Amino acid sequence: MLAKHYEIKLFKHWLKHCTPNPAAMLALHAHKSSESIQNWAQAYPNRPLIVALTGTDLYRDIATKTLAQHSLDLAHRLVVLQDAGPWALAEPLRSKCRVVYQSCTTRKTLTKTQRHLRVVMVGHLRDEKWPQTLFEAARLIRPDEGIYIDHIGQALQPELKTDAVETAQACPHYRWLQSLPHSVTRSHIQRAHVLVHTSRMEGGAHVVMEAVRSGTPVLASHIDGNVGMLGSHYSGFFEAGNAAALVRSLRECRVTQSIPDGLLSQLEQECMARADLFDPSREQAALLSLLEELKLSPHHPNLPA
Repeated sequence: MLAKHYEIKLFKHWLKHCTPNPAAMLALHAHKSSESIQNWAQAYPNRPLIVALTGTDLYRDIATKTLAQHSLDLAHRLVVLQDAGPWALAEPLRSKCRVVYQSCTTRKTLTKTQRHLRVVMVGHLRDEKWPQTLFEAARLIRPDEGIYIDHIGQALQPELKTDAVETAQACPHYRWLQSLPHSVTRSHIQRAHVLVHTSRMEGGAHVVMEAVRSGTPVLASHIDGNVGMLGSHYSGFFEAGNAAALVRSLRECRVTQSIPDGLLSQLEQECMARADLFDPSREQAALLSLLEELKLSPHHPNLPA
């Protein structure tokens, strides 16, 4: 996004000797990058420091972890990935917060069969993604309902791997495909009728925008990270952790699948209306604007804020 306009150096950990006379730091994660953030603030207190916040930052760490809180105070600007993000911050911090939607390439919207409903969920098996909701939903759906679920993601917690295997054994309409290459995963999203996103905590899920940019509508848990991406009036939300509510929405999508004004069609239209938010040119423009706001321009790359 920035390499054609600025000289970019990437580091996992930053110390002053890493770069000669650097102009600015853009740090990812308030907590995980806290040491690098403090190093920068000590070395260059007046040069731009931007901290991009993830879901675990916004909805967990900044509430309890001193290092994460200190990163917020040191930053000249904070970046969140969706419209609800600023409301997770203390009011004095919101004035230096900017929303920058992540982006992805678009994919052609496919014509899909009316004979069944193909559902996909993408996300590693870990507690924040709350895959238990999908496991429970799969067990509530009968095999003869014409609702087929593909679940893509690596098992990061052994107990969730056990749950996935047992769900696949008990439910012939559910498949756990484990981890797949990104290009293959995007093809699965593109071919699905609907993407399910069950997270209990999200900063701004990349998989949601990949679905939207593929013409695949989303059923998502009603949490701030999803509301901020899909809009407060989106029709495809269900209460986080409520498998029965998710199943009701899936059944309505299936029953109204061929009806022009049915739920599935409505979700498609609402997602289509949001698609341009996740265009790469828009993300790039937002990032460049952020740097220009801090008096950092390609013509004067070393000018401090």
